[in-house]
Amino acid sequence: MADTVTISVDAMGGDHGPAVTVAGSAAALQRSPDLRFRFFGDQAVIGPALAAHAELARVSDVQHCDIAVDMAEKPSQALRRGRWKSGMWRTIEAVKKGEADIAVSAGNTGALMAMSRLCLRTMPGIDRPALAGIWPTLTGECIVLDLGASIGATASELVDYAILGGAMARALLLKDRPKVGLLNIGVEEVKGLEEVRDASKLLREANPPHLEYVGFIEGDDLGKGVVDVAVTEGFAGNIALKTAEGTARQIAEYLRQEMSRTLPARLGYLLARGAFATLREKLDPNRVNGAIMLGLNGIVIKSHGGAKVDGFCSALLRGHAMVKNGLVAKIRQDHAYMHPDAGTGADRADAVGAV
Repeated sequence: MADTVTISVDAMGGDHGPAVTVAGSAAALQRSPDLRFRFFGDQAVIGPALAAHAELARVSDVQHCDIAVDMAEKPSQALRRGRWKSGMWRTIEAVKKGEADIAVSAGNTGALMAMSRLCLRTMPGIDRPALAGIWPTLTGECIVLDLGASIGATASELVDYAILGGAMARALLLKDRPKVGLLNIGVEEVKGLEEVRDASKLLREANPPHLEYVGFIEGDDLGKGVVDVAVTEGFAGNIALKTAEGTARQIAEYLRQEMSRTLPARLGYLLARGAFATLREKLDPNRVNGAIMLGLNGIVIKSHGGAKVDGFCSALLRGHAMVKNGLVAKIRQDHAYMHPDAGTGADRADAVGAV
């Protein structure tokens, strides 16, 4: 294993560009001194931001790119305009060329997914990649996928998601045999869509040694920590994610309003500041920022577009941990058990189709 981990950064991506991507990288370097960075984007903008962080500048290089993908661009438009030349494409390409271990972008999600699939391709035997995120629970954290990379999923694809999520739990959560559940409208085997019921049957029959399949889980189980990996298709997963984020903001606003409403409430807040600070930290989406595109021949992390410095730093550190713990190798190993005939050859040329 290499002594250093190199991250390629789409420096212009997101709502704040280098003001966050460079500063977040500096914060990550303080936490993990073995990091190295390659920034892709407008050198005239990146340079001054990098000059403010001497230690980061010492372990970084900047690759100038004339094109930055706009947050509102359609994926097809971004590919036509920015393929081979944009900072986003070259950030991903650095992983393909072996110049970086992971790619991180806070830019346009659809464009990032399209470019990642076209540039890196999916692993042999995996038809569609999944977007996986970290979900805070009462007992720690769990992984939820797919969060919107694709809409709908066959039984076989749901099984692939279980394998991908299980490997990520082993690499990131350090679970030897993570518990995996399928998100459903009930825990009874007769409930749910046919694809979900069929996926459950396949997982029970396969009984893979690298994960423990526990059956169906419901939406309210996500926060309880009953599983390490929750599997669903992208439509339901994205709605669940946005609902959870909205609920967290709603609770925080309720507390803010009530704590300032009366004098006794304000005094109570002063006495319980430590507890409220802990609650605020647990509800902070920046703490679990960074969705990972799984199933590609390389690691690509999508940071929230509006992430601040600490949030972008969190996404970088997630990637660092996954490289150090061999995520890609674990995915290949786990997938080979379930699909021994998938092969281990070169990148799939048909991964994207006509984008």
